[in-house]
Amino acid sequence: MTTHRWLAEGRWRGARASSGEPTREIIAEVNFGPKCFFSLALALPLAPLGCHGQGVSTAALPGTPVKLSPELVRRIEILIRSRSSVPPNYTIAVGPEVKSDVPGFQQVSISFTAADGKESKPVNFLVSDDGKTLAQFSRYDISQDPRSSISDAGRPARGGPVSAPVTIVGFDDLECPFCAKLHAQIFPALLARYGDQVHFVYKDFPLPMHPWAMRAAIDVNCLGAQSVTGYWNVIDHIHEHAGELGGAEKSLATANKALDTIVRDEGTTQKVDAAKLNACLAKQDDTAIQTSIKEGDALGLNSTPVLYVNGEKFEGAYPNADLFRMIDEALVAQGKKAPAPLAPVAAAPASSKPAS
Repeated sequence: MTTHRWLAEGRWRGARASSGEPTREIIAEVNFGPKCFFSLALALPLAPLGCHGQGVSTAALPGTPVKLSPELVRRIEILIRSRSSVPPNYTIAVGPEVKSDVPGFQQVSISFTAADGKESKPVNFLVSDDGKTLAQFSRYDISQDPRSSISDAGRPARGGPVSAPVTIVGFDDLECPFCAKLHAQIFPALLARYGDQVHFVYKDFPLPMHPWAMRAAIDVNCLGAQSVTGYWNVIDHIHEHAGELGGAEKSLATANKALDTIVRDEGTTQKVDAAKLNACLAKQDDTAIQTSIKEGDALGLNSTPVLYVNGEKFEGAYPNADLFRMIDEALVAQGKKAPAPLAPVAAAPASSKPAS
């Protein structure tokens, strides 16, 4: 006998958890025949009757609904109730079968109603054509190349060309100490290890808690519009000296003046158009930065640093070994050979002296 095992999805947990409405989590194993099990994980946040009283509209689903036999409905109800500890004062409603896109299975919706009339959202299940297996699983579209999910277009880059097998897009805040830590860890180590196999760009995600982070982002982009080298030199400098920019008094005005000076000085070194640079600095147009912030918001970001390695998220200032392992896997996925693994770092010898 073939064993099918799916992990049921608690679809309602997040939708209602913050609303203060009651939530009940049910986790059980349901057996619909010899050696045929699946894992059922249900959360029952209840909405007032009427909000979701219509259930699933079978008219919108493919095929003609077919009512299940009372005997099959009873088997489904008894097994869910007995194996999932559904309270006796809950009623279970099993909807009719409709065509599913999973061969050998039809779709049914199941909902739960408490004694006070509050009803859960219906959950879709699959019932096998022979009536012996009940299943629930989630499907995700993986047809899109994850590398294309976050654009690096128009950003000053380090490392390899746009055609490099691995693209890393980082969301950066120039006043963030954890961003500075990660930046110091990966540069120049990243380029030394991977050379032109990695194309690296930063996008701007200045956090509201950092008063001069927005100005820093605008200033470096003003320079980056004319000099990629100058852009990265200033990025390196600001991350290294971020704690000094406000002076001893941690003044915002002092930090802003220092940022403008750093960018102008680097612009002079790179021989950019000074008038154009100064006009950009004076204008302080944050349009491009706000667009970058909106992109980060759409990705669910609320902190920095965050890197995306060919679309895979790497969040926080973790050791290089963790990041490099992810890059190595991305290279292999692109048919490229990864460099030799990093040698493990030896643990520091224990000291008998207390930490100071």
